[in-house]
Amino acid sequence: QEPGSSPSLPLQPGKTSFHRSQTLGYRNGYAYSRRPTVGIGGERLYVNQLSQAELDELASKRPILTYGKPKQAPPSDFVPAHVAFDKKVLKFDAYFQEDVPISAEEHYRIRQVAIYYFLEDDSMSVMEPIVENSGIPQGKFIKRQRIPKNDCGDHYHWKDLNRGMNITLYSRTFRIVDCDPFTQVFLESQGIELNPPEKMIFDPYTELRKMPLRKYVTPSDFDQLKQFLTYDKQVLRFYAIWENANSMCDEKRSFIIHYYLADDTVEVREIHEKNDGRDPFPVLMKRQHLPKTLVDKKKTFPSCVLEISDQEVQEWFTAKDLAVGKSVTLLGRTFFIYDCDKFTQRFYQEKFGLDFQPVHIKQQPPEEIIPPYNGFGFLEDSLQNCFSLLPTPPKKNIIKMLENDHKVLRYRVTLESPDPIDRNRCFILSYFLSTDMISIYEPPVRNSGIIGGKYLGKTKVPKPGSTVENPTYYEPADLIIGATVEVFGHRFVITDADEYVLNYAESNPDIFPAAALQSLQDHFAPRRAAKQATERELSETGRNRQELEELVMQVQDQMRHHNYLSNGSLREAFLHQDKDGSGFLDKAEFLALCTRFNLPISDALVNKLISLCLHGEDKISYHDFIRAFS
Repeated sequence: QEPGSSPSLPLQPGKTSFHRSQTLGYRNGYAYSRRPTVGIGGERLYVNQLSQAELDELASKRPILTYGKPKQAPPSDFVPAHVAFDKKVLKFDAYFQEDVPISAEEHYRIRQVAIYYFLEDDSMSVMEPIVENSGIPQGKFIKRQRIPKNDCGDHYHWKDLNRGMNITLYSRTFRIVDCDPFTQVFLESQGIELNPPEKMIFDPYTELRKMPLRKYVTPSDFDQLKQFLTYDKQVLRFYAIWENANSMCDEKRSFIIHYYLADDTVEVREIHEKNDGRDPFPVLMKRQHLPKTLVDKKKTFPSCVLEISDQEVQEWFTAKDLAVGKSVTLLGRTFFIYDCDKFTQRFYQEKFGLDFQPVHIKQQPPEEIIPPYNGFGFLEDSLQNCFSLLPTPPKKNIIKMLENDHKVLRYRVTLESPDPIDRNRCFILSYFLSTDMISIYEPPVRNSGIIGGKYLGKTKVPKPGSTVENPTYYEPADLIIGATVEVFGHRFVITDADEYVLNYAESNPDIFPAAALQSLQDHFAPRRAAKQATERELSETGRNRQELEELVMQVQDQMRHHNYLSNGSLREAFLHQDKDGSGFLDKAEFLALCTRFNLPISDALVNKLISLCLHGEDKISYHDFIRAFS
């Protein structure tokens, strides 16, 4: 060993490789460990080589090597309790007793419960079945939880539960009387000996309420069954009126009295009329036995009696107490019977030998009292509140609305006012023929100091002097030139109208009187004359324009014949002569320019062209003249 070198292991003779074998490899990109096959020095390693002790042990177990080691059963899988006992519940039927110190009818109460034990987490719950009309909050008595067994921290286990035993849960003692079949099988499979079941105890007060009340019926000599079978579905019908003397209007109300022959009961029904203002209750008195004569009451008899028994009634109403033409008092109301149906007439004629004749009653129709108009909305809309409890919109003239849809008469009006500023204001009055409504609009004028826009919305305007109950509204015949329209205290004077107003008045002479139509025609006469003159002038201008075009073509043909080419000097001369740029020249200047240029056309065509371009007496439009030489 050289000085300064580190100490090393002594080399074994005959061996040249002293490194350790690789025990880590990679396959498919993953590292894995493997057993070394070669030791240090290159000696081969036998992995399954047995020692001498192992060989001796194998020698003593020859049968095992021959037949093999006996197979053992695999260990069972571990199953947790919450999986093994999931949804497995033990149910016990029990009851407990509680005292009732403040009741005179019961001194104690038996309350039945069901105790549930959940095997998955050893929790318990107590449920009480709901009893109808018990007055006790029932249902979940003890919510699901682990219930303590004692003060040491122990909890109840299913081994602590059995039939025929008492169990105390939160200071309340329950008596377990029985369990369901699953609980019985489970406890017996766990080696628990169950006590014999006991009989469930019921609450005595609840059982008493289930018993029907005893009714005492005194036998009667009258055969009610025979009466029912004989007169079933046979009813006597009487028509009566009731005069309500306590009413302010002294009204008479109509009723129908039904007498049922099967059981001698009476029913009173009210006859409702349209818009009578009463709630639609059909029955005034329900079907019942009505007393006719009561027994004399003693001073000790209570004045308020909810139900009248046979002891308080001396005589009941029967069929012979009802007759046409007589009054009958039913429960304090006096009804006058004036008629009956045909079946009732036959019954009384066959049974009692009476022939009823109807009594004619004259009922005056109620006077309609319409309250005065309050000024809100239209009169027709407010009037609907007096005709029905559920007012409906008034009926509209649909045909008139369809025929006059989008037809509006427009007038120009001014405000009649002592203020000069208001007199200069201009308004547009629109009359809608479909609804007979009027709207007023003021066109805005800049720097006038008055905000224009809508002055009056669409509404019906009554004429001055008409009453509120029976108003008279403005019509198209009232709107003529010069007429005054009073709109809610403001007076407007009609100064002008749209031309459509005149056309509508001429096409509907039956609506407008002759004087109104004549005033409109006189107002529009100057306007129509000016319009006709303009139309004539336009027609003459059209004819002159056509002649000018034909003359321009003739002039251009002669210029082509003489090979005359326009170089623009003629246009420049006319433009230079027109100092103000009006497009017109004096006749003398125009003729002088034409002579100077010596145009190669006949004098007749030139004179004719000048006459067509003539504007007034001494002015000529040179633009149309130059167009012929361009």
